[in-house]
Amino acid sequence: MPDKNIQKSTFLNVRLDFLVCMFLVVAVLVAYWQIPSCGFVGFDDKPYVTENRQVQKGFTVEGLAWAFTTFHAANWHPLTWLSHMLDFQLYGLNPLGHHWTNLQLHIANTLLLFFILLQMTGMLWRSAFVAALFALHPLHVESVAWVAERKDVLSTFFGLLAIIAYYLYVRHKGLIYYLLVFLFLSLGLMAKPMLVTWPFLLLLLDFWPLNRLHFSRSGTRQVESITGFDSKIFFKLILEKIPLFIPVIFASIITFMAQQSRGAVDSLTSLPLDIRINNALVSWVSYVIKAVWPAHLTVFYPHPGNMLPIWQGVGAALLIAGSICAAVRLSRQYPYVIVGLFWYLGTLVPVIGLVQVGKQAMADRYTYIPLTGLFIVVAWGFSDLLLKWRYRKIFLAVLAAIILSALTVRTFLQVGYWQNAVTLFENAIKVTPDDPSAQNNLGAALYDDGRFDEAMVYFKKAILIAPEYTEVLSNLGAAYYKQGNYDKAVLYFEKALKNQKKDANAYDKLGVVLVAQGKVEEATAYFIKAIQINPEYANAHSNLANVLSRQGKYEEAELHYLEAIKLDTEHTDANYNLGSLLLRQKRYKEALIHLVETIRISPDNAEAYHKIGVVLAQQGKLQGARKFLKMAIQIDPNNIQVRKDLEVLNRKILPEIELQ
Repeated sequence: MPDKNIQKSTFLNVRLDFLVCMFLVVAVLVAYWQIPSCGFVGFDDKPYVTENRQVQKGFTVEGLAWAFTTFHAANWHPLTWLSHMLDFQLYGLNPLGHHWTNLQLHIANTLLLFFILLQMTGMLWRSAFVAALFALHPLHVESVAWVAERKDVLSTFFGLLAIIAYYLYVRHKGLIYYLLVFLFLSLGLMAKPMLVTWPFLLLLLDFWPLNRLHFSRSGTRQVESITGFDSKIFFKLILEKIPLFIPVIFASIITFMAQQSRGAVDSLTSLPLDIRINNALVSWVSYVIKAVWPAHLTVFYPHPGNMLPIWQGVGAALLIAGSICAAVRLSRQYPYVIVGLFWYLGTLVPVIGLVQVGKQAMADRYTYIPLTGLFIVVAWGFSDLLLKWRYRKIFLAVLAAIILSALTVRTFLQVGYWQNAVTLFENAIKVTPDDPSAQNNLGAALYDDGRFDEAMVYFKKAILIAPEYTEVLSNLGAAYYKQGNYDKAVLYFEKALKNQKKDANAYDKLGVVLVAQGKVEEATAYFIKAIQINPEYANAHSNLANVLSRQGKYEEAELHYLEAIKLDTEHTDANYNLGSLLLRQKRYKEALIHLVETIRISPDNAEAYHKIGVVLAQQGKLQGARKFLKMAIQIDPNNIQVRKDLEVLNRKILPEIELQ
């Protein structure tokens, strides 16, 4: 390994490596300047943060156990869940704090990558350029600007720490360093199983830049350690990685179980192996094209299925094979080429689509780790290619400045699309206008904003593209319900259920529409069906309790309210309606608990303040009752019943208070 004295070079008495670190931090902050104004986006931010009640409890013993045992969101990544819990503990649902954590991790990853390359190679400027490309490339925006992609930046952080520990292990041969490699790799896998290729990556680093494996003079491959071990060291290099496969295999198995349990893994029947291989080959090449020319980026690239021409896969295979052959031929003189190429190809394997999870053909976030391999080839390759040119340094400096400036601008613009779900999917429609999921997701974003008429436009566009799209049919039903068109709502919910008979959400929403039509008994059956499909569906339990209460089945209603609250402690409707039910039964102490909980969750709930006032009046606590009734009037000045109750209370004629 080379001497690292170069890092001690100074400029104006300041070490250059320190100046590089300062530049990298400032560059990231400039490129991601719009991050503070970004909110949560619908998509995966809901199950990960905004609608995840376990995360919103913060750090608890129950939450810790949940993080390590749940397959929520079709993943097993306990460390990621814990990081989201910590963010909620610190920032609540303020998106700024959650985005800031992602950005801090991205900055840390950038600095760690620079440190690793500098320590291993001694090449200051090449290492700096690779780190800058990593920091500023637009393909990495998705991993940083999307709160739900915390797993990307967090797993990479621990993965890079594992590489540092491995470097120290190679230099000092201490067991403690190897244990640190094992620890950091395990932590990284608990953040995201993307690191399953890490043992192979460490083997690549053995070849270059650690130089534990190289060519002999005769040109035959020979293994030799930096301390002069014989050729048997090659097998030792493999054997020393064996323990690292323990967490890798564990993470692989449990991740597959998690994804299969939630139906996230496509079967070979629905997506045959030949189609997967064809798409994988094309994706490997497509990522390179996007890395060189990062235009038309979007959050979702729909899988082409059997529509992808076979010649594209064959062409991609030939390009990849040719690149590998060239890298092998160059490996003796330029070992970084084969290392960088296999870094890129190898670390993409878990997400390239051979095991298809989701409906995407590819995703920008999948390049967060792999592109580093290509960056290394570019940084070292250009420098060596122009090694004998007298103007090399000036040319490379100018070229680097142009490239990094262009990437900074492009990243700045890309971050802007992540302001909210509407801006995100408006861009998606521009990039993939024929993708029904883009139309549907924009409609869903508008629906969440209360813009039901606009949402309807995009839902209808999605249906024109894909008439049997179950999620859109369900969303259309919900939109028609909001517009008061109950017959159309029922029609589309029934269509959705015809396509997907195990859609608990559609059963629940159809039940809500039937209640609005006065068909309470029919609605009851649909709520029960929703619960049978998904026993942990809090809304369905709450809605079932509502209709049971209307039918006078108070004991059953109470049980389902309690179950809804158990599943979702922040469920406003369940707490309020249970409090109201208990109030009607004159169980004042119990009613008060749930009504107070209601205003904690929803401080603007005037009816909850009203009923707390009624309970306190019944308990003879007149001052407290007046206080809560006045607060109810402040929130809802037009509530005639509250004003009447307050007048009665002021006259101290308590029996006349009407219990609504």
